Amino acid sequence: MAANAPNAWRDHALAELHRAGYRSGAARLAVVDLLARQQCCLTAREISDQLRQDGTSVGIASVYRALEALDDLRLVQRLDAGEGVARFEAADPSGEHHHHVVCDRCGTVAPFEDAALERAIERVAARLDYAVAGHDVVLHGACAKCRSHR
Repeated sequence: MAANAPNAWRDHALAELHRAGYRSGAARLAVVDLLARQQCCLTAREISDQLRQDGTSVGIASVYRALEALDDLRLVQRLDAGEGVARFEAADPSGEHHHHVVCDRCGTVAPFEDAALERAIERVAARLDYAVAGHDVVLHGACAKCRSHR
């Protein structure tokens, strides 16, 4: 995201929550603020832990409720990276996005962008005569660190 994007996403998310009738709450605001600062996805537990490290006490149930509201409004992208754990990240209202690589050995998740991949997806959509509204690409494998420690 661009340098201004975290504040733009934060403001957009709070406006959409308000428009949808959600009252402002400290826990939801803390989750929105944290997600706005992230470069990639986090689990609910990681969000809770980070908030606690930052000095904000938010219970895990409140984190889940906040994420559910954000997900319902499509303000976050949900990533199911395996092992039954969902990860969440801010969904840029412009549609700008990145994809993810997941190490199946250590669980590391990293973002990546690839213009050629985006063009390939556009070609497939055109060939299928399909209006693609969104897509997720998650590559699974073993990271360099795990491959070197065989």
